[in-house]
Amino acid sequence: MSVQTMANVDPHDAGALSAQLHACAEVGCDVFRMTVPDVESAKVLGEVRRGSPIPVVADIHFDYRCALAAIEAGTDALRINPGNIGSRDRVQAVARAARERKVPIRVGVNLGSLERSLRGEVDAGRIGVPEALVRSALGHLKLLEDEGFRDVAISAKASNVPETLATYRLLAERTDCPLHVGVTEAGTLIPGAVRNSVALGILLSEGIGDTIRVSLTAKPEKEVRVGMEILRALGFREPGPAITSCPTCGRTKVDLMHVASQVEIALETLAKDGMKLPKVAVMGCAVNGPGEAKDADVALCGGDGEFLLFVKGRFVEKTSEEDAVKKVVEHVVSLR
Repeated sequence: MSVQTMANVDPHDAGALSAQLHACAEVGCDVFRMTVPDVESAKVLGEVRRGSPIPVVADIHFDYRCALAAIEAGTDALRINPGNIGSRDRVQAVARAARERKVPIRVGVNLGSLERSLRGEVDAGRIGVPEALVRSALGHLKLLEDEGFRDVAISAKASNVPETLATYRLLAERTDCPLHVGVTEAGTLIPGAVRNSVALGILLSEGIGDTIRVSLTAKPEKEVRVGMEILRALGFREPGPAITSCPTCGRTKVDLMHVASQVEIALETLAKDGMKLPKVAVMGCAVNGPGEAKDADVALCGGDGEFLLFVKGRFVEKTSEEDAVKKVVEHVVSLR
């Protein structure tokens, strides 16, 4: 099960794209997608791809020549929306070029870019959004298959949870094509993460979905982190750092939110290096802190501007806020 995200920087800026790609790969991204609005950006994609540790996908809208240029530049895959890419012969030209280079294609359908005929059916109330999305996706899948091209995945994304669930359940009934799942235009970090978690959690638990993207109005790294946590929660990825941390209250006299988040980042880095992590607790005060310290392998318990550090339930030392994260890492490493 792979996690995908999409660049949100200038598609002509190879340096910015590469920096964003590597930042996303660092937090677990498997596939990086970038928009290709013109032939020049296709050339940039080729440059980015040459230095990339993960596959790069060209996202194409409106101009089929951009797809052809991206294939020529060495893209690992294409995402096209046949509803806005042009006539049948243009879709077929892309399919022929992709087949020659063995480049997979994802047919990506969204409500906002449905063909006019299907949009009219929806607006007239003759069919619902899920049926329209599925008809569009399968219609364009047939276009590719008629050209002898079968290395295809499908996405058909709605912007709310109920329509997303209904759409992908219909797709799963009507095709055995791999499905890329997600909620499109899901919103900012918190509501978007919730909508994606609910929809993807349900679909993946039903066995529907082969790749995911968590669409957020946020940095792509945030999309990847949420996607990784969804897969971890369902058992599709190895568990991340086992951190217990409290929600804080008026008794807290340390910057617990900052320290806990920095500990999490540090442990994620150790986990990527293949280290099996112990249980870590980061607590704000003496109410629950000592109890959690007994259960955790390494624990911080907040005091007045400082932390008490416990290892295997035994008090070891006091540490300042500034040194707390470093001390946790040192003791975690010592437990290997």
